[in-house]
Amino acid sequence: MNSHLASRTFTLDKQFLTRFQFGPEPAWGPIGEVVAMRTFPREKDDGSRESWFEVVQRVVEGTFSIQKNWCAERAVDFSEEKTQRTAQKMFEAMWSFSFLPPGRGLFIMGTEHLVRVGASALNNCAFVSTQDFRDDVAKPFCFMMDMSMLTVGVGFDTRGAGSVTIGEPGATTPYIVEDSRDGWVLSLRALIEAYSQGKSLPRFDYSKIRPAGSRLSGLGGTSSGYAPLEDLHTSVQAVLKTYIDLPLDSIGIVDIMNLIGRCVVAGNVRRTAQIALGDHQDTPFMTLKRDKEALSHHRWASNNSIIAHPGMDYTFPASLAKENCDLGFFWVENAQNYGRLKDGINPIDHRVMGVNPCGEQSLESYELCCLVETFPSRHASLAQYMNTLKLAYIYAKTVSLLDTHWDETSRVIQRNHRIGLSQSGITRSFAVHGMRRTLDWSDRAYTFLKGLDAQYSTWWKVPQSVKMTTVKPSGTVSLLPGEPPGIHPVFSEYYIRRVEFGENDPMLERLEQQGYRMEHIPSKRVYSVCFPVREQCGTPTYANTNMWMQLEHAAQYQYYWSDNQVSCTINVRPEEMDDLPKALSLYETRLKSISVLPVKHDYEGAVYEEITEARYLELHKELKRRPNLGTLQGEGVGVDFCDSDSCLI
Repeated sequence: MNSHLASRTFTLDKQFLTRFQFGPEPAWGPIGEVVAMRTFPREKDDGSRESWFEVVQRVVEGTFSIQKNWCAERAVDFSEEKTQRTAQKMFEAMWSFSFLPPGRGLFIMGTEHLVRVGASALNNCAFVSTQDFRDDVAKPFCFMMDMSMLTVGVGFDTRGAGSVTIGEPGATTPYIVEDSRDGWVLSLRALIEAYSQGKSLPRFDYSKIRPAGSRLSGLGGTSSGYAPLEDLHTSVQAVLKTYIDLPLDSIGIVDIMNLIGRCVVAGNVRRTAQIALGDHQDTPFMTLKRDKEALSHHRWASNNSIIAHPGMDYTFPASLAKENCDLGFFWVENAQNYGRLKDGINPIDHRVMGVNPCGEQSLESYELCCLVETFPSRHASLAQYMNTLKLAYIYAKTVSLLDTHWDETSRVIQRNHRIGLSQSGITRSFAVHGMRRTLDWSDRAYTFLKGLDAQYSTWWKVPQSVKMTTVKPSGTVSLLPGEPPGIHPVFSEYYIRRVEFGENDPMLERLEQQGYRMEHIPSKRVYSVCFPVREQCGTPTYANTNMWMQLEHAAQYQYYWSDNQVSCTINVRPEEMDDLPKALSLYETRLKSISVLPVKHDYEGAVYEEITEARYLELHKELKRRPNLGTLQGEGVGVDFCDSDSCLI
């Protein structure tokens, strides 16, 4: 484990902190405080939750403690005075919601649990390829399970399909499953190797696994017991049995990966994030979600995208959008050969093989990446925005200094130092600053970041980042200041935003007393709390943003800002469906990834519900007073996988 995760500590000046501890509250968005206090505070020694002030203090001090230890270990200059000034600026920027670390950073950074669970938990996303199946069939599946249990969203591909033949396992032998993350992962390896290498078939003994309901400290929550793992073993074995004496194809790969996601969700992580990348000529892969029984059992666990190539025929894959198959497109050559499209061909990232579950990060196999959000609409000038970007850069680059418990992952992270400085509230910035000015800021800010990275990389004695900028779809984090997520329009001018809470969450009583309506979902053992929201006048909504406008917004940001990718889900109206193949052909050289979704879809449990102004006023009138959330006991729930509504299933 990284020694610079602990030992030498950095602390903020107490007099500086007093201004915020007893000063005015942050300018929360409509549901920002509730979401923040539900999700990010850790439990303190007296059993109470951290305040938001204490969350920000912990994150800032944790970030600069890592830097302090890094510099000490490498005999690099470290000035307490200069660092104190920078740390105070970071605190102020987070307090004003000029930028925010990812949700997992708000929950994990600066905690003692980080030393124990490892640096992987600070990263949003990962990717693993099955291309080298012949070397180790189990390895990609183990990586998926391990990182998923650390709340990292993981993408994978089907490149290894057909390269390995499944065989009969050896004799059955007892296998005691250890009560740890490693124990669960190694048990999956033992099962897969029985069918891929003819090793003995494990007869699993789950007696060491703690009972359901036991508290989990590091990443929060309670134990699910052994039932989800037993179900995974049974289900994976059932899949592998159907391939005896046959090569494992793309369907088998996706099913096993999805079963892992299902297990982790049942194992007390409420949601999962996977993306499966398949060949554009693999029809069985593209139509996996037509099997409704398999879809309801486990195939819901991944968004599926095709590895697209400029010049291909988009007619059939585009038609699947009409079936709600949530199919996306990843143009791998564009990701390998370009950073920002404005800068022309640059194959510095030629090893790229895939993307994270939301599609905004180009990634090599076994690579992790940390993403940070900035909010340009909350800045009055480009100079002010650049100051914020510097602080966001410092946080993300600091995370890239850390090794992980996977050697392959540490090697690729230390070679690439890839980060993802994202913008959220982009459509609001269009309304506040104008589109042309927003794009000009992005262009000039990118040049500023390149110079900044050269400076800091030299100081810290690390390579410059292979890529630095992105547009993530956002989710929890953008809710705190109430900004539209990523590059997407707002849902509508008036809407209900639903947030789920566990049945026993102490916040429910406070919210009910305040007058919020709740919907009980017994199957998930949660209550969905309904928050009425009114958007700022002038911010583009889906009602006045068509398919072509959404594509053009994404392409402009791929040109001027993002050297990684732009995560964008294009909402396609029924009358636009016939034009979708043509649209994809027109934008295939201007984008690296995109996903499409029909406007009129039949997904259940909608997070957003459009309402009228009268309905909004009715619900808002029922609210009585602000709940006192700072006196709750216990711990926040943390962030599950990718911090986004669009890639969480």
